[in-house]
Amino acid sequence: MNVIIGIDVGGSTTKIVGYYENGKLIGRAQVEAADPQTSAYGALGKFINENKLNLKQVKQIVLTGVGAAQFNKEIYGIPACHVDEFQAIGLGGLALSKKKDALVISMGTGTAFVRACKSGIKHIGGSGVGGGTVLGLCGVLCNARSFDTVVEMAHNGDLRKVDLNIADISPKDISTLTAEVTASNFGKMADGLTGEDLARGVLNMVFQTIGMLAVFACRNDNIKDVVVTGTLSRVPCAKTLFQQVERMYKIKFIIPQHSIYATATGAALSYIYKHGKTK
Repeated sequence: MNVIIGIDVGGSTTKIVGYYENGKLIGRAQVEAADPQTSAYGALGKFINENKLNLKQVKQIVLTGVGAAQFNKEIYGIPACHVDEFQAIGLGGLALSKKKDALVISMGTGTAFVRACKSGIKHIGGSGVGGGTVLGLCGVLCNARSFDTVVEMAHNGDLRKVDLNIADISPKDISTLTAEVTASNFGKMADGLTGEDLARGVLNMVFQTIGMLAVFACRNDNIKDVVVTGTLSRVPCAKTLFQQVERMYKIKFIIPQHSIYATATGAALSYIYKHGKTK
């Protein structure tokens, strides 16, 4: 049976998802390399080898992501086309979450907000706050220059030394804001701060910012479900921090399994849906 492959080409990391033409999932793979072309070709080779396929089985490659523009109309002689990244984010987010109506956010270097439903998929905005923010600030503040290092350090960090909470400025709750709510990110900065504390503070600020932007988007459109995708979605503390926002604003954050592959998933499905499979 023919194979359709979606590839999300990042600056150095490429995600790939393959389906049979009837919509049955084959598998997923991820490769990191020094440049987009090396990463993409490496991901394709890895995927073909791991799933015991051959290139003749691949009917179509669908490219998306910031590095997709570096590729022309074929790869290894296989037809290749491009799909809008925001379309891929929306479609992939709905597919992985099994939702029909949601705000899909993709947390990569920055963060994209995509409104996705049966009537269509629309990019409604974005933020420069994302993974690039985490690595930039943690590189300067605590000499952590990889996500693995940041996550490991943040696990042992004490946020109470970094952020100013409502309890620090008021003996009582303020309206709907309870004692543990952040009043100011990096507003305390107590003596004896460690790199671990600062790493935790950076992650907290980034996830709170993205979470509140999602809340505002939902209020503007009366959406209740927010599907979280992208590299940052797999950071362990993301779920906990988004749950705090959930409790305050009565919306639901969903981090699907395989959330980092949402855009590649959407790329592949955009072709399959267009050529016969119904949503």
